[in-house]
Amino acid sequence: MNPEKMTEALTSALAEAQRIAVTRQHQAVTVAHLFKFLVQPGELARQLFQDAGVDVTALDHELDRELDSISTVTGSGVQYGQEFSRNLTELLQKADQIRDAYHDDFMALDTVVLAVMQLNGEALTDYLKQQGLTEKKLRAAVDDLRGGERVTSKNQEDQYKALEKYGTDLVKAMRSGKIDPIIGRDDEILSVIRILSRKTKNNPVLIGEPGVGKTAIVEGLAQRIVRGDVPDNLKDKTIFSLDMGSLIAGAKYRGEFEERLKAVLKEVTKSDGQIIMFIDEIHNIVGAGKTEGSMDAGNLLKPMLARGELHLIGATTLDEYRQYLEQDKALERRFQRVLVNEPSVADTVTILRGLRERFEIHHGVKIHDNALIAAAKLSDRYLTDRFLPDKAIDLVDEASASIRVEMNSAPTELDQARRQLMRMQVEQTALKQETDEASKQRLSDLQKELADTKEKVDHLSARWNQEKSAIKQLGDKKTELDQAKRELENAESAYDLNRAAELQHGTIPQLEKELADLEQTDQQQDWLVSESVTENEIAAVVSRMTGIPVTKLVQGEREKLLKLADHLHERVVGQDQAVSAVADAVLRSRAGLQDPTKPLGSFLFLGPTGVGKTELAKALAENLFDSEEHMVRIDMSEYMEKESVSRLVGAAPGYVGYEEGGQLTEAVRRNPYTIVLFDEVEKAHPDVFNLLLQVLDDGRLTDSQGRTVDFKNTILIMTSNLGSELLLQGTDDQGRISEDAKKQVAQLLQSHFRPEFLNRIDETIMFTPLSLADVEQIVVKLIDHLAIRLHEQQLDLTITPAAQTWIAKAGYLPAYGARPLQRFITTHVETPLARELIAGTIPANSLITIDVADDQLTFTHAPQAAADTQ
Repeated sequence: MNPEKMTEALTSALAEAQRIAVTRQHQAVTVAHLFKFLVQPGELARQLFQDAGVDVTALDHELDRELDSISTVTGSGVQYGQEFSRNLTELLQKADQIRDAYHDDFMALDTVVLAVMQLNGEALTDYLKQQGLTEKKLRAAVDDLRGGERVTSKNQEDQYKALEKYGTDLVKAMRSGKIDPIIGRDDEILSVIRILSRKTKNNPVLIGEPGVGKTAIVEGLAQRIVRGDVPDNLKDKTIFSLDMGSLIAGAKYRGEFEERLKAVLKEVTKSDGQIIMFIDEIHNIVGAGKTEGSMDAGNLLKPMLARGELHLIGATTLDEYRQYLEQDKALERRFQRVLVNEPSVADTVTILRGLRERFEIHHGVKIHDNALIAAAKLSDRYLTDRFLPDKAIDLVDEASASIRVEMNSAPTELDQARRQLMRMQVEQTALKQETDEASKQRLSDLQKELADTKEKVDHLSARWNQEKSAIKQLGDKKTELDQAKRELENAESAYDLNRAAELQHGTIPQLEKELADLEQTDQQQDWLVSESVTENEIAAVVSRMTGIPVTKLVQGEREKLLKLADHLHERVVGQDQAVSAVADAVLRSRAGLQDPTKPLGSFLFLGPTGVGKTELAKALAENLFDSEEHMVRIDMSEYMEKESVSRLVGAAPGYVGYEEGGQLTEAVRRNPYTIVLFDEVEKAHPDVFNLLLQVLDDGRLTDSQGRTVDFKNTILIMTSNLGSELLLQGTDDQGRISEDAKKQVAQLLQSHFRPEFLNRIDETIMFTPLSLADVEQIVVKLIDHLAIRLHEQQLDLTITPAAQTWIAKAGYLPAYGARPLQRFITTHVETPLARELIAGTIPANSLITIDVADDQLTFTHAPQAAADTQ
C-alpha cells in the first residue's frame, strides 16, 4: 500500500497503531490496534460511529478486551509492530476500493471506517454488527460528513465539519446556558443589527478598548436571536465564533491554512446566509497564514465580503484597527465601524446586578448590592489602566473566590480549638511517662481539659459540616432555579406554550419559595464562616491589586494615623509646620475627603541644606509603607539638560530605550500608592516643569507609549535650597522666620519658577534652621544609632548632657545643617572608640560613657554590673 496515496491523518493513525502494538509487545499491528486509536475522543472515526448510533464507550472497552486477548511475544531479537496482520492489510485494500468508488485522490480515514464493515472473520466487524450497525448506516454518516465533497487533499480530514472544528456556535452556547446573560449595550446591538440588514457592506466591526464589552455585544445579539427579539431577516440565524488560533495551529505545509479557511468559508456559503461569522481580534486576519508565495486570510475574505456572500462581524481595539485594518484600505472599506465606548459607573452597576446570580451560583456565596456598587466605583477610581465593566467584574469574581476559599477552609475558631487539642495530647503523652505527684495531678487536670476541648472540637466540627451542607443546599436550589428559568426561555422561543406555562406558573414560583425559605432560615443562624461578599471584601481585593489602602480603617490603624505627626517627629527634629502639613494630607486621603482628581498632596520644601527636607520624605515612607525605600526618588540634578527630560516619561518612538518606559512613569505605574520625591527641583531644566503641571493639576501623566499613568494616589514632595541664605539670616533664636524674609523668599521663588507651577502646589513650606536644642536631639539620635551597633559587640554606650551640648556646639554649622554632625561624630567619637576596641582595652559587657573635660571628649568604661550599681 502506497503511503503517498494516504491522507496525513490516516498515515498518522497507522503510526499510532504501531506504537500501541509496540507498547503491548505485540508482534503484528491488527485492526484492533488501529481502531483503538481511532475511537479516542476528538478522532474522526469516533464521530462517525456516534452518528451511526454506536455506543463508543462500550466499543472502546470491547477493543481493550480484544487487545488483551492477543498473546504477548517476548525474547531477544523480537521486533514489535513491524508487520501488518492479514485482516489489517485486507482492510486497507478494501478501503482503497472504496476510494476508487468515491473517485477520491487519496485514501482517507472515513473510507477505512467504511471498509471495516466488509471484513470477514474480524472480531470488531462481528461486534459492530451485533450492535445493530450496518454498512448503509455508516455510509450515510460518511456522506453527511463529506457533504458531497471528494478527497482531493492529503489534509482533507481538516476540512470536514470545519465550522464545528474551528468555531463555536454562540447561539447554541447561549441556549444551553454556557454564556452569561448580557445586560445593556442595546444601542450598539441595534447598530450591529442595522448593518447586518444592509444589502451590501453588511459587515460590522466593533472597535473599542480592551474590556469594554465588544465580544459581549455579539453574545447579546446571540441572546436576542434565542429570544426571537430580532427582525425577521435575522431570525433562526446562527453565529459562529471563528478561532483563528486553532485554524492556524498545526498548518505545517504551504496552502494547508488556506484549505482550512476555504473549507470554513464553503460551509458558510452553503448555509445561504443562515450563518453569521464572528472573528474576535479581527486584525489577526491581516497577515494570518501568510508565507512566501501564499495569501493571507484577509485577501481570501475580500471577494466574499465584496459579493455579500459572507456575513462577518469583527471585533478589535482602536490601536490594532489603526495599525492593521486601516493600512489595508480594500479590506477596511468592506466593514462598517461600530464604536464601543466604556460604560459609565451607573451602567456598570446595572451590568453587575445582571451577572450577580451567575456568580452566586458558581461560587456558592451571597453578593450584597453594596459590593456591586463598590466594585464599579473603586475599579473606576483605582484601576485606571483598565476599562469598565471588565475590571469591575474581575473585582466581584475575585472577592467571591476569596469568600469561597474561606468557606472551604476550617473556621478560625475550629482551627484554634484543633491546635489546642493537639498540644494537650502531646502534653498528655509526655506526662504519662512521669511518676512524681505534681505530674500525676497535672495529668488528672489535663484529662478533664482534654475532654472539654475534644467536646468543643466535635461540636464546632458538627456545626461547620451543618453550615457547609446548608450552603450546598442553597447553591443547588439556586442552580435548579437558574436551569428552570433557562428552560422557560427555550420553551418560549420554541413556542412550547404548555411547558412554558407549567414552568412559569408552577415550577419556578415553587423553587423561588423554597429558596426564600432557605435564605430566611440561614439569616437566623449564627454562622462560623461568612458567605457574604460585601464592600469590605471588594476593597480588600483592590488593596491587594494596587497596594492602595482603601479598606475601612481598623482601630490600630486609626490610632497610628492620628499619631502620625508624633511618629514623624521621632525622626525629624523641629519643623512642626512641615510635619503637620504632610500628616494632615495623609489623614485627608485615608478619610476619603481629598480631591479625587488630584494627587493626595503636593509640597515644596524650602530651606537650608541639612534641616530635614529629604529626611521627612523618608520618615513618611517608613510610616506609611514600613520602609523608607518605598519611595520614588528623582534627583533633579540629572535633568539639567533638555535632552534628559524625556527620561522621565520614556524615549520617543524610534530612539534607544523606547520599550523601557520612563523612570518616573514606570515607577508610579507599577506602584501607584507611593511618595515621589523630586530632590533639588530648582536644578531641573524648565521643560521638566511643563510635565509636572499636568501631574499637579490632573493627577495624571502620559508616557511615551501613550499610556496614561495615574498620580492621584501619590504624595509629591519637591525640595529646594532656594532662599537658604535669606532663611538663615531671617530666623530668630526661637526658630521663627521674619515676615520680611518670607516675602524675599517668595519673590525669589516667583523669579525662578513659573507662576502656573507655583499656583498648582498645595503648600510651600519653609524649613527653619535648627536651634541648639534641635541639634542636641539629633546628637542623641546619632549616638543611639552608634549604641545599637556597639550592642552587637556586647557593649553599651551612654552620653552625658554636657557631652551632648559640647558636640552640638562644636559639630553644628548653620549654613550646612545637621549633616556635618555625622562627620563630627565619626571623627571625634567613632574613631577613638575604634582604636580602643582594636587595642582590646575595652572588655566585653562594659558600659562606655562619653563625657567632656578640658574642652575635649573623654571615654570611660566600667563593667556592666558595676555601672548599674553606681
